[in-house]
Amino acid sequence: MFANNLRYLREKNGMDQIDLALKLGRKSSSSVSEWEKGKYTPKIGVLNDIAEIFGVSITDLMNKDLSDTIDNRANVIRMYDSLNNERQNNVYNYTKQQYNEQNKIIPMTVKSEVELYGAVSAGTGEYLLDNTPELVPYEGEVPEHDYAVIVNGVSMRPLFEDKQIIFVKKTFEARSGQVVIAYYDNQAYVKKYVNDEKGARFVSLNKSYDDMPIDETHETQIIGVVVL
Repeated sequence: MFANNLRYLREKNGMDQIDLALKLGRKSSSSVSEWEKGKYTPKIGVLNDIAEIFGVSITDLMNKDLSDTIDNRANVIRMYDSLNNERQNNVYNYTKQQYNEQNKIIPMTVKSEVELYGAVSAGTGEYLLDNTPELVPYEGEVPEHDYAVIVNGVSMRPLFEDKQIIFVKKTFEARSGQVVIAYYDNQAYVKKYVNDEKGARFVSLNKSYDDMPIDETHETQIIGVVVL
């Protein structure tokens, strides 16, 4: 395993055998060549130097197929970077859950209070409060936000459940694909804003609900983007 890992790491980092030998204070590449052929393994001090040069642990260097591990990590990072914000957040939450389960970390429930500015519809329409928010208990981490509202209905499942509190940043503009709070014919909704070749519209994630077209026949205004 060590011989294959050494060759893989050296080549991945664009080094010739002599380059690595010089970094290890050797005058020729003969030792590196013999290590990569599996003829013998260097002493622990040299192994430690090799591990530091390539930024890996000695345990992984000796026992793990680093070609798979490093390439898989690079592929995961590349795919993660290509996801939109909502999907990146889903990946982060799943990874955090797996990490906590692996390390037997039990997250402590954070209890606090938030100012609730009424309800938004994931169904048939609601009315937001004007200037009198209601202080309500909330369990969980409170993100940076401008105001909080409660969801009524199930049209945004599986992202939001009925009676879930969500947090919002004030804005009158949004990018296609963002989840927004919007007035639609004078009622407040939480929907996904979509603007593509089919036109602008508010979309429910629950496909049992019809899209809400944004056109001259409806009064519409985006008033916030949901913090995901």
